[in-house]
Amino acid sequence: MSAPEQFTVALTLQEGYRFDLDFDPGSAAGLDVHTLVMDEPEPLGQGAGPNAARLLAAAVGNCLAASALYCLRRAHIEVLGMSGVVSGTLERNAAGRLRVASLQVQLTPVVPAEQQERMGRCLEIFEDFCVVTQSVRQGLDVDVRVRAQEPGSA
Repeated sequence: MSAPEQFTVALTLQEGYRFDLDFDPGSAAGLDVHTLVMDEPEPLGQGAGPNAARLLAAAVGNCLAASALYCLRRAHIEVLGMSGVVSGTLERNAAGRLRVASLQVQLTPVVPAEQQERMGRCLEIFEDFCVVTQSVRQGLDVDVRVRAQEPGSA
């Protein structure tokens, strides 16, 4: 088993409920990712970007699409395109707090008709290789710490 790989995402409040996210700040990985803006929809925020629930749905959808694409390409199946839609359901739990209750993912790879019958094995296994989807399905540890800081201190 290999050593755990760590990553960092830094959040900075801009105004209201709008945050800028910096992916792997100061990392030697050299990710060329522009800042992502996240915001809550109205009336809480201004909807200047996706909120956390939508970003979770996007992460699950992207991970599944990439996993399916990888498997199909490894099987020498010509993928001419790929699209997908992720729909989420928000529900209140027993304490009245909103939770992401479910995500429904529809992937649509564009594959020549004569190669579609060869997709079976990939369709059986690709989900198991999706890091995000399987982590969400199993639940994961989230350690939360809050440390107050005075204005102007570094």
